[in-house]
Amino acid sequence: MTSPIIHRVTTLDLAVRPIAWPFAEERRDEIAAHFAEKQRERPKIWNGRVLVGRDPVFTDGHFAATYFETDFASFLAWRDWGFPGAPVFNGFGMGALRTSDGAFVMGEMAQHTANAGRIYFPSGTPDLDDVRGGTLDIPGSVIRELEEETGLTAADYRAEPDWHCVVSGPTIAMMQVLNLDMSGEEARARIEANLAREDEPELSAIHLVRGISDLTPTMPRFVTAFVEQQFASR
Repeated sequence: MTSPIIHRVTTLDLAVRPIAWPFAEERRDEIAAHFAEKQRERPKIWNGRVLVGRDPVFTDGHFAATYFETDFASFLAWRDWGFPGAPVFNGFGMGALRTSDGAFVMGEMAQHTANAGRIYFPSGTPDLDDVRGGTLDIPGSVIRELEEETGLTAADYRAEPDWHCVVSGPTIAMMQVLNLDMSGEEARARIEANLAREDEPELSAIHLVRGISDLTPTMPRFVTAFVEQQFASR
């Protein structure tokens, strides 16, 4: 696999249109069987509607692409089977929480989720709640996912204006640094208190990354590439 490429952009132009996905249509029976197997393993996952992208273009601080709607079963099969059928990509927003003492805050996905055990910044596959006037609202998606997973709201951080789009194979993670006015330990304690109030939180643990030595194999490559760049630039 080629090394991730990071594009720093200031604008996102992500149109949402109805597009037929040959992969989802032609392999429907296989997809249904695969999802049934995954549901037996993790009964809490459900086949909602999500958005995936195609035709990504980066030009002069600008990222443009087209998104279309599909079901989570098709998305999950496509991911698990090695992302067949270019030029479709998995593109989502991530809130890169950075504390006042320089630590990055990540969450470990709970066992009932589709990404159990993986550690990364708060994020989620875009869905129809993230569509505004025919476009995908990634900034809004980041705010929503962050509050759902950690309890933190937009009043708790200062968002930097640029987006770091990390392209890693068929994945494009659109990361925005969110600066918290609290230390790493304070942020972890606050998020853990919020998780303790939930019956079935999405996160099972909170991790602080203070340097390269804190990176682990359970973190996706697009996350570690971003963090490596951030620490290298300090």
